[in-house]
Formats: sequence, structure tokens, C-alpha cells
Amino acid sequence: MLGKGFHEAGSWLNLSIIGIQFPVAIALGYFWGRWMDGFLGTGPWLTIVFSLFGIVAGFVNLFRITARATRDEEMAAREGRDDNAGDGNS
Repeated sequence: MLGKGFHEAGSWLNLSIIGIQFPVAIALGYFWGRWMDGFLGTGPWLTIVFSLFGIVAGFVNLFRITARATRDEEMAAREGRDDNAGDGNS
């Protein structure tokens, strides 16, 4: 029973990181593009391109984390049904 509580806490922890990961991905893309623009002298173009890459990376991470959390919840729900099915208390 204790392991189930830790598993649920881990799922919530993974979901809570979304709020941090999304802006960090955008900021990394922006600053990397800005640095590349300064290094290559290409104007704002690489800043724009890498900012868009950061936004895309943020959304990809968002979808991965939510898909993993959904899959974990479905597995936990199935395990809960399987445990209750063997009790004979249905």
C-alpha cells in the first residue's frame, strides 16, 4: 500500500514540472538563437527560429508528460480493478 502512495506522488511530481519545463524550453531556444545571431551576425532570424524550436520542444514535452501520466493512471486503475476482482466483495 505504501508503494502505491509513492507512485501517485511521483505522478503528481511529473505533472508539476510542466509549469517549469515549458518556459525553460522557450528561454533556452531564445537565448541560444540570440547568441547565434551575435556570433554569426544574422540579425533577429536565428532568435526567431530557435524561439520557435523552444516553443515546439515545450509542447512536445507537455504532450509526453501528460501521455505518460495518463498511461500511469490507467494502469493504476486497471491494477485496482484486478485487486478488487479477486476479493469476492463485488
